[in-house]
This record gives sequence, C-alpha cells and structure tokens, in this order.
Amino acid sequence: MYERIDLDACRVDGPRDIDLQAYPTDLPDVHAKKVLKDAVADDRDRISDLQELLYAQGSHALLLIFQAMDAAGKDSCIRHVLSGVNPQGCQVTSFKAPSAEELGHDFLWRHAKAVPARGMIGVHNRSHYEEVLVVKVHPAFLAAQRIPGLDPADLPGHFWKDRYASIRAFEAHLAAQGVTIMKFFLHMGKAAQKERFLERIDDPEKNWKFSPGDVTERGFWNDYQKAYADAIGATAAPHAPWFIVPADDQWETRAIVGRLVREQLEALQLRKPEIDARGKEALADARMRLSKE
Repeated sequence: MYERIDLDACRVDGPRDIDLQAYPTDLPDVHAKKVLKDAVADDRDRISDLQELLYAQGSHALLLIFQAMDAAGKDSCIRHVLSGVNPQGCQVTSFKAPSAEELGHDFLWRHAKAVPARGMIGVHNRSHYEEVLVVKVHPAFLAAQRIPGLDPADLPGHFWKDRYASIRAFEAHLAAQGVTIMKFFLHMGKAAQKERFLERIDDPEKNWKFSPGDVTERGFWNDYQKAYADAIGATAAPHAPWFIVPADDQWETRAIVGRLVREQLEALQLRKPEIDARGKEALADARMRLSKE
C-alpha cells in the first residue's frame, strides 16, 4: 500500500493561482524500488477487480488524462498502472498533431469522440489541454485551424480565457453524464528531463524515443511551465480535479497514480447488478433445461 505522502497535497480541485515551484518534482528518502513495485502491483490488481465491476454496472465511465513535459514517463505510467485491466473495458488514445480532418472541426471535437462509454475506462495520453499548452507556447499553430477573424500574431486578450471556459464547460457536461474525470500532470524537473534525454541518446535501444525537436522544445521550458500553471489553475474543479504528481522518480510516479486511481474507483462504490425475482426465475428455468439435456 502506498502511503508515501499525503495524496491530497497533489490534488487541485478548484480555480486558484498555481506556482509549480511550490510542488515537488521529487521526494526525499525515496522508497526502495521493490517497495514501490509492490505498491504498484497491489493497486494494479485491485484496479483490475474494480474495472470488472465498473463494466458490469455500466453506469459510470472513468476518464484519465495524462499531461507532461517530454520524457516525463506518461506511457510507462499508463502501462504499469493499467496493465491488469481487461482490454475490453479500457481504451487508450494517444493524441498527436491534429489531422486535416480534425483541424476542420472545433478543437474539442476529436477529444469528445474519444470519451469513454459508461462502464469503460478511457485514457487520454495528451488531450484537449494541448490546445492551451503547446498551442499557447506556439500560437502560430492556430493558423491551421482557420478560425474566422482570428490572427494568431495578434490574439485578443480574452482568447485563452475563452478556451479555458470551453474546457470547463466540456468537462462539466461530461461529469453530469456520469464521466468521472482525473487529470494528471506528471511534474518533472528540468534536470531529470536532461538526464532522460541523454539516456535516450546514449542507449541505442532507446534512440527511437528521442527526437532532436525535443531539445528545441526544451528551450521553451519556462513558457511551458507557465502554460501548465495557468491551465491547471483555470480548469481545476471538484468534478475534474488535477493531480500534480512528482515525476523525477518513475516508480514513485506510478505508485502515486496507481493509488489515486484505485481510491477513485473505490469511491464510486461499484456493485454488480442485482438479479430481480423475474431474473432469478429465468435462471432457475435455464438451469432446469440444461440439467435435462
């Protein structure tokens, strides 16, 4: 069981000014890797059991959103925490640069299409938040969206506030329809990112994970930190909280995320559907017919 820190300290569930420097990227006195691995395994098994109940009950959906700087470990965190889940009840969507078709729609369109159905766990590896993160750092990307009357080089002062408002309304709508939303920002320090980039360059087995463009984007580190702080502070809500998770140690990250997901599923108080009297009669009749074969 992961009891490393007060997990409520990671949670942001209302609008506020966010200073990411006030949130740790690493924790002192790191647990032994075996302890962390055991915690992840225990929660993974429990999540698997709870996901079966989620699927059977069919009244709730769980949407897990992962955002982070490059090399923070989103993919591996998703894999380790959810590898025990039945693929039939889980859908992972990794959002890349939008296609021509997607650019022809509003910025939430492709994300709305990927919202999990009731009974399902949906995972968004990057999400609609890219529209107020990478696009905010590089507003020239807005030109491809062809928004009438919008000049990316001269954005109106309310533009980003309007986008935050659209996101808040979108997430409030999902929550009202039975979608439980958890948004994770894997908070990695700049030194840790450098170390991981060098590891990807120096290890031939990991070269495929590295792009020279990653170093270019690293040059916008401070801009991204500001964009993340603004987005988290503007869109956190009780029904769509953010969790700022230390990400310098990947097993620590996995243990924290695993515990948070497990606790959220438990809080839904999931139950298998009860069979009414008519259903029990049908079962008894089916058993009798089978026994006569």
